[in-house]
Amino acid sequence: MRSGPLAQAFFMSAWAGHVHFLSFEREYPMTTIRGRLAWLLQVLICVELAVLPVRAQEAEPTPVPEASTEAIAATTDGLYFADVDVRGRPVFQVGSLADLSAQQRAEIISRRIAGLISGRDTLGQVTVQTDTSRNLATLQLNNRVLMTITQQDAEDYGTSVDALAEDWAERLNRSLDKPPLAIDVVQRLNSTTRQLGRQAVDGIPAFAGALIVIVITWAIARGVRYAAYTWAQQTESDHSTEILIGRLGYGGVWVVGTIVALGVMGLDFAALLGALGLTSVAIGFSLKDVLSNYISGVILLAARPFRLGDQVVIEDYEGTITQIQLRATTLTTYNGSVVYIPNQEVFQASVINHTASQSRRSSVMVGIDYDADITRAVQVILAAIATVEHAQNEPKPDVLVHELAASTVNLEVRFWVNSRRASFLQTTSLVSQAIKEALQKEAIEMPTEIYTLLFRNAPPLPESVTKSAQATLSEAESS
Repeated sequence: MRSGPLAQAFFMSAWAGHVHFLSFEREYPMTTIRGRLAWLLQVLICVELAVLPVRAQEAEPTPVPEASTEAIAATTDGLYFADVDVRGRPVFQVGSLADLSAQQRAEIISRRIAGLISGRDTLGQVTVQTDTSRNLATLQLNNRVLMTITQQDAEDYGTSVDALAEDWAERLNRSLDKPPLAIDVVQRLNSTTRQLGRQAVDGIPAFAGALIVIVITWAIARGVRYAAYTWAQQTESDHSTEILIGRLGYGGVWVVGTIVALGVMGLDFAALLGALGLTSVAIGFSLKDVLSNYISGVILLAARPFRLGDQVVIEDYEGTITQIQLRATTLTTYNGSVVYIPNQEVFQASVINHTASQSRRSSVMVGIDYDADITRAVQVILAAIATVEHAQNEPKPDVLVHELAASTVNLEVRFWVNSRRASFLQTTSLVSQAIKEALQKEAIEMPTEIYTLLFRNAPPLPESVTKSAQATLSEAESS
């Protein structure tokens, strides 16, 4: 399959953009506002280079009469011109006739030349046959008429019919002579480069207009973000929601501005979406996790199961929420580690928010002796809790018999403290200390676990050891 100059121009622009991005990335990182703006400008430049060949094909260039051998502009009467191709390269341009458009005429001539090239006969030289009576000239090859040159063609290029016929015949002969590979490659590159340069110059006004639109969009987006953030501060009490509203306003303005900039550059946004339709399924599958994280982030910021500064438990992680972004949630654990959790996992996980309310209940287990007075022990414990400053009186603390263990009666002491972890742990520690000291002061024993050791099939002890043990027990009983 032959690749025409349009495809070559598109390929060269894409390759140039790729090489430029590799070097540009080192100078302008994406982490700064300046870098992001510069990167967006570079994207628009590459889009412009890629779209220029397409625009050139949609809006066919019209030649301007010149004395040079290249006819690339249009006459003032509105007639358009089309390229005559030989082996995928444009040789010259022809205008329309009374019954044929320029494009149709160029296609007929190119098809005749391609038929002769693909045939088995050896190609001769293109000859000129002049009809002075009708002021016409024909170009012939192997006794076949390739085209007819009219007086209108001569007027379009500001020359005579004979001179124009000789010029076009010479061009065709040069194009039909197959050059060596190296020369052919150089000629193709030269032709493609010149064509791309002409199209780039023609696209400077469009690029300048797109650049102006980008600057205006940047200024408007910053203003909208500030206005939206200010409005959110007055209407919302959650800082994360304020950030979300500001970012959505900022991003929305950039979407509209980008569409307008592409339109100024001559790119039909609807056509671009249609071209991307074939790959949208593959892109959707490849970006499924990324889009899921962003959508989950929007839902979390809107539903607000937690806010900045809340102390939560998310799956295996427990700590303080320090940042809520559209992609991930940042949590700082109590030992100082920073954990970035994707919003999709946060959205699907069970979240425990310890600071959703001001107060949080804590509990302490206390074991007292079976001989102790439980009612008296409960009174002592409640009095001890009342002496702790940060233990709340409402809701009132309570003491419940939790378990009759082997050697102790276990009491569960429940009381309410501030939900923040530092205050929670400190107050729980102070309550435990106060209970222990109060019970000891009231002589209420808190025995440890009693274990009974039974030795089976043990060898008998020596008689001297047995007598010594019995004497020790007797002395203990007597004392």
